[in-house]
Amino acid sequence: MNYVSVYIIAYNEADKIEAAINSVLWADEIVVADSFSQDNTAAIAEQLGARVVQIPFRGFGDLRNQAMAACSHDWIFSLDSDERCTPEVRDEILACLEAPQADAYYVPRRNYFMGRWIRHSGFYPDYRQPQLFKKGALVFKDDPVHEEFSIVTDRPVAYLHNAIWQFPFKKLEELVHKANKYSTLGAEKLALHGRTRCSLWTAMLHGLWSFCHMYFLKRGILDGWPGFIIAFYNFEATFYKYAKLHELQANWPAPPSPPLRRHPSNQG
Repeated sequence: MNYVSVYIIAYNEADKIEAAINSVLWADEIVVADSFSQDNTAAIAEQLGARVVQIPFRGFGDLRNQAMAACSHDWIFSLDSDERCTPEVRDEILACLEAPQADAYYVPRRNYFMGRWIRHSGFYPDYRQPQLFKKGALVFKDDPVHEEFSIVTDRPVAYLHNAIWQFPFKKLEELVHKANKYSTLGAEKLALHGRTRCSLWTAMLHGLWSFCHMYFLKRGILDGWPGFIIAFYNFEATFYKYAKLHELQANWPAPPSPPLRRHPSNQG
């Protein structure tokens, strides 16, 4: 019998962590990789029986590698705090692990946003990274965001048929916050990889391409309001990623501001 650990990465996710953990109570171990949340995320997770490990945030790649290292069992299923395992995925995973045909499996995701399932916009089936894998078969690079990974196995990867659910943005406020956070991490990643110059047109063209790619090529236009907002979010996150790279490179100094005293001629 193959035992399975689930790891869930979280930071200030008190309103989401309970549902995420409840969806994987079937697992043999649940590890919540928390980065010193300022809310009740850790307390809620422990009350539900999860083991909480505190990991300083140095980028998502490092966070995932440390979360995997904290897992005890040979098989790992990764879940983000805004994702939910479904009964169909649970049953498919358990059936798969009776006689695994691969060391790493991609799991499709169905995204729910603004009251509807997103069928286009690149949000379905949304194979982001293998989420079911044998321990040691997946290694992430130390990227701040949009972490790259290597599959360390000679066996071909496989795909599950059933989809987990993701609720990427509970409110539009979260979308704006995420665009700000990810654009900052993205700028740091560009700088880390040696990107040295960025003009206004570079930022604008990358942003426009991101919008058009999502809205037209990925057919987000068919998703109505949510499709446009997702595409516009991608424009903003991409534009500000390059704008923040320019800010990092420019490192503008403040204008000189010498001490200002009363002119001698004005003194009594």
